[in-house]
Amino acid sequence: MTGELPPLAVAAVLTLVLAACAGGEPVDETAVTSSLPPQTGAALANRLSVIEVAVAAWADATSIEAAHIAAESAANLVVGPNGPHYGDRNRDGVISGETDKGLLPGMDGTPEGLALAASSNPCVAQDVLGGSWGDPRAAWDEMLFAIDAWEPGNNTMPSLQSHPMRVVGWATFTLGSDSLEMAHEYAGHARLHVDISERALDC
Repeated sequence: MTGELPPLAVAAVLTLVLAACAGGEPVDETAVTSSLPPQTGAALANRLSVIEVAVAAWADATSIEAAHIAAESAANLVVGPNGPHYGDRNRDGVISGETDKGLLPGMDGTPEGLALAASSNPCVAQDVLGGSWGDPRAAWDEMLFAIDAWEPGNNTMPSLQSHPMRVVGWATFTLGSDSLEMAHEYAGHARLHVDISERALDC
């Protein structure tokens, strides 16, 4: 396993984009950074690119149902099969963003996540991983606490150093909302955090 999404999973996300936003530009999924081993850099860049596609679909969704599908996909691609709330979060019978390995480690550290292999890059360690993963459950608990404490007038997302975790937060708020306007606003926040995560690869 390389940690990259299998072709069918990538196709499913790209199909989502075509359904939820018309005329989107193709995403370069072949980027490899000079500061990481080629295979590690390619797998991480590929995953971030697919998350970016999902967030773009979320931002351009024409219905709350489409926004929920895209937000679920983005969250699942970050947390992976052993991460918190992975699965069919919108209860439509489909796991959008289904994958065998998350961007971040699972609750018990397995699978280890694509970003952990790139922790030698200081920007990935800081902005993507958000610090030490010696205790994965504690890291995820910090995210879950911030999500639970969040309110429209009390934005707790800046307390999370991991920008992909903030994507999960905004996805969670979208999945809990029936407002397409709010879903688009939350997608705007998520897009900023995907951008920061992708820039970390070039550190």
